[in-house]
Parts: sequence; structure tokens; C-alpha cells
Amino acid sequence: MLSSSTRASHLLTTTVPEKPNSNGTTTTTSSSSSSYPRSPPHDLFRFKQECGEPLPSDAVLPTLLAKLFDGSSPYTNFPPSHAATLLHPAASRPRGWGSTGAVFAELMASVRPRTVVELGAFLGASALHMAAVARNLSLSPPPTILCVDDFRGWPGFRGDRFRRDVPAQRHGDAMLLPQFMANVVAAGEEGRVLPVPFSTASALRAMCEWGVRADLVEVDAGHDFHSAWADINLAWAVLRPGGVMFGHDYFTAADDRGVRRAVTLFARVKGLAVRPNGQHWVLSPKPHAQDDDGR
Repeated sequence: MLSSSTRASHLLTTTVPEKPNSNGTTTTTSSSSSSYPRSPPHDLFRFKQECGEPLPSDAVLPTLLAKLFDGSSPYTNFPPSHAATLLHPAASRPRGWGSTGAVFAELMASVRPRTVVELGAFLGASALHMAAVARNLSLSPPPTILCVDDFRGWPGFRGDRFRRDVPAQRHGDAMLLPQFMANVVAAGEEGRVLPVPFSTASALRAMCEWGVRADLVEVDAGHDFHSAWADINLAWAVLRPGGVMFGHDYFTAADDRGVRRAVTLFARVKGLAVRPNGQHWVLSPKPHAQDDDGR
């Protein structure tokens, strides 16, 4: 990661106003970002990179169940009575976008992950596809797939487009989380696909602190530059050395250059290669900067 005092300092020269002159005009001087710490790219590149001691892969799921769900599975006695009559019948193929692309099978086969972190889950289409691919590949042990999403959708997402996919909201509850869980249960994957119902930023910071590491990270949450940039940087900290990060919307109208700009800039900063794969992007594996025996 670039530091504000060294590698990032040459990227921007900041104009700093001085005191007004006696004639009422103001002069300016140029100053590097290292002497003006509140200016970009100082803040742009400031992301937490040092995390807690890596957990063994088989400890990831029990740790998150303990931290997030008081030690029991959120699928226990699911669905609750107040939601049971509201949910749509679970779809065999939940609504998604690019959720069954060839990139999933390719990366699952090459990386053979034990822990997957998915940013942006919606109704579970890509997570359940990855779980199915893992079964077809006979991955042993099967990977734990952590689905990070606040399950709120986005403002105005309902309309007529998703009425067949998502129940009507109740008392401000978007009902995405219980519908996601219903789809997971119907697929028989409740033992491996775990919702992490928080914002991507807060969840990734917690995972970093708790020592959760992923072998494979999919980034498919916010599509604007700032959201994608933050997600990629924060997720990089929880990606194991040798692991792979990929995501959606590299070549789609929904991108509007936000995701592509973020991915391209991150690759340039880190000295990585970006490989397009259909609508997806794939970064070269995370370098082994130091030994990481948490696998």
C-alpha cells in the first residue's frame, strides 16, 4: 500500500493559500502532499493493512458464529413465524447478475479455496453457484462462503422489477436477508453459506481484526468508484497471500466507469495485473510478502 509520506507523495502537488498581502491579494505556494496531510492522495491510500493473527480455516465459521450469532446458526428454526408467511417460495436459481459466469468454475478449480468472502450477496445466486461448483469439484473440505451484505438493497430498487423475487417490505425491513436465507436453506447449503449482515466496510474491518482470511474474494457490492475502491482495499487485507480477488461489472453499463476505474487504479498501485473475464475482472494472486501459516 502506498504511504502518504513516500510513494504517494509524488502523485499530487497541492496549492496552499498564504496570508493576504497588504494590497488585499493572496499569493499561493506549491507544497507536496507530504506537507499537507489532509489532502489526497494521503487519505485515498490510508487503509488498515495489519490484521489479527490469522485463524486456521476450520476456525473461521465457528468464530463468526460466536461473534455474530451468539454461537448458534442463524438458520436454526428458520424461518421465524413472523416471516414465514411473507417469504416467496425459494427459487432454484435466485435472481442475480453474471452469477454463473465461467470465471467462478475457473477460479474455484485453480484456487481450491477453503474460505470465500463475497461482497454483495443480494439473493444468493453467485454464492449458491460457487457452492454447487465446489460440490462438482469435490473440494474437501468444502469451502465456507461468507456473504457480506447489509441486505437493504438500494434506494428505489423494488418497483415492478423485483416483486417476484423479494417480498414486500415490512416496517422498514427490506426482507432481503430472510429471502436470501430461504434460498440457501432450499439449496441445502446452510452449513457452508453464512450471511454476514453488515456493511462491507464494517464487516471487513471486523474480519481483519478477528483474523479471518479468505483464499478467494469476490467484489460485487457498490458500483460507484468510492464504494468499489474502499471494498477492494479493505478486502485485500483479509485475502491470504497467494489468494485471488475478482469481481463483476468490469464491462457492463451498470459500471459507469466506477468499478473499472477502482480496479485499474488498485492494480497500478499494487503492481498487479488485471485480467478481464467476460463481465468480470480478476487480479493476479496476492504476493507472498511474508509467511502466513493460518491456512
